[in-house]
Amino acid sequence: MVEKDERTLAMLIYLISFFTAFIGPLLIWLLKKDESQFIDHHGREYFNFLISFTVYSIISAILIIIVIGAFLLAIVAIGAFILTIVAAIKAYEGDYYRFPFIFRVL
Repeated sequence: MVEKDERTLAMLIYLISFFTAFIGPLLIWLLKKDESQFIDHHGREYFNFLISFTVYSIISAILIIIVIGAFLLAIVAIGAFILTIVAAIKAYEGDYYRFPFIFRVL
């Protein structure tokens, strides 16, 4: 069973990303990854998610030249928002959540 402090910090990785997309989650992950396998898992998942959705956003932005890019960019933004909320809830519940549609770089 994962302790409440670990679950809260893992959830904060996702929630703080709405305010600081990179720095906040990075600080939590780097400070606590050696102490908790659960926080390490969620930190890696978040940064894989961030890398993947950055790539999807860049591709969508390039495709704005043709009209479909605007729709894809909206879908990527809504998807990122929803998946971040789902991941935060799963982290708080103590689940090892894995994002769909992402590249496993880390």
